[in-house]
Amino acid sequence: MGRVISDYVSDHTKFIDEALAENPAWVEDQAKGRALWWDRPQTLDELKRSDESKVAQKSYPYDVTTK
Repeated sequence: MGRVISDYVSDHTKFIDEALAENPAWVEDQAKGRALWWDRPQTLDELKRSDESKVAQKSYPYDVTTK
């Protein structure tokens, strides 16, 4: 198969590009939000607590006859 060269841009991409062009501060706000919730260092205590709080999943979650 050959390589397809296309100038197609989806409506969604156009919408996002236009919104970011009109509101450039959104990019900085998005980075701040990501840093707040995702890109922060975690302590070993936090990781341990997270592992201990997980609930075991049933093999088939829609089966109401097994516990």
